[in-house]
Amino acid sequence: MRWGGIFDVEGLRRKLDGLNDRTQREGFWDDPDAARALMSERSGVEAQLGTFDKLSGETRDLVELLDLAVAEGDQSVVADVAGQLPPLEKQLREIELARMLGGPQDRSDAIMSISPGAGGIDAQDWAEMLMRMYMRWCERKGFKTEIMNLQPGDDAGVKDVSFSVSGPYAYGFLRAENGVHRLIRISPFDSNARRHTGFAAVQVVPDLGDAADEVEIKPEDLKVDTYRSGGAGGQHINKTESAIRLTHIPTGIIVACQSERSQHKNRATAMKMLAGRLYEKARQEREAEFAKNYTSGHMEIGFGSQVRSYTLQPYTLVKDERTEHKSSNAQGVLDGDLDEFIEAYLLKAAGERKAQEKTEGKN
Repeated sequence: MRWGGIFDVEGLRRKLDGLNDRTQREGFWDDPDAARALMSERSGVEAQLGTFDKLSGETRDLVELLDLAVAEGDQSVVADVAGQLPPLEKQLREIELARMLGGPQDRSDAIMSISPGAGGIDAQDWAEMLMRMYMRWCERKGFKTEIMNLQPGDDAGVKDVSFSVSGPYAYGFLRAENGVHRLIRISPFDSNARRHTGFAAVQVVPDLGDAADEVEIKPEDLKVDTYRSGGAGGQHINKTESAIRLTHIPTGIIVACQSERSQHKNRATAMKMLAGRLYEKARQEREAEFAKNYTSGHMEIGFGSQVRSYTLQPYTLVKDERTEHKSSNAQGVLDGDLDEFIEAYLLKAAGERKAQEKTEGKN
């Protein structure tokens, strides 16, 4: 099976050869950050080629089997081949989606932050449910996650959580989740078993790596606070003020990190998080949606601002307000089955970009 120039497989193979050659050069690991970035890029190209090769082999096998079945008039085999086509179509769709992820940082790892909004303890519990949902999705993808900051709720859930996601196109996929998410359910914290609505904001930014230096952050624009880390962490965690909170005064953006014992390392990680937030803010400012969702770097986390609603009572339904994509399998979605929602968003975004480019081309 030849994919021709549709996916430029040969171009990808040449790129992989070039990346492999660079990893063999003397002094490759002298700059660990640059080396890790290149290894991540190589991993992404290998994953693409692996998918192409697997899809090509399976398609070739089915074509040969179909030719044989037709020649022998074996309708049962023809039906069996037809039953194997939907999974191949799904794989082809995933490849097409990967081609849409052509933004300058779409290949990057991601940093995801979740903050509860209106809804009190239900919102804090909802924020923790979202954290679990995204971590389950990452497990399905084979992505690695690492908690960077976690502030437990007073009675349940979390007040704030940030974690890194490492894997091919992690940011490209997860930026589809940016926005306010709404939960409607019978509250387990209401003794009268009444329905409650909780909100939580999801913010996804790229892990810029070396490119973080390109985001200008003036020292005089920063307010730096240190504090003792909270939560689990052994005896050390509450002995020193190793946790860092950075406030970017011009935008009001706040980031925090307490994952390391070293204040220096936590500050470096927090600066990386801030650079990603500022990059994402600039990107979204180029889109009309930004003006509706952000004020000084913060989303309005309440009624009317949600991008997706999760209804658990009186019926089960998850609906994305941007794409109109729906699923009645709410529990499956909460267990990390997000691919269809992400796919619908990426397809719509790609269609809008194409329409905009077409319009600009006419003007």
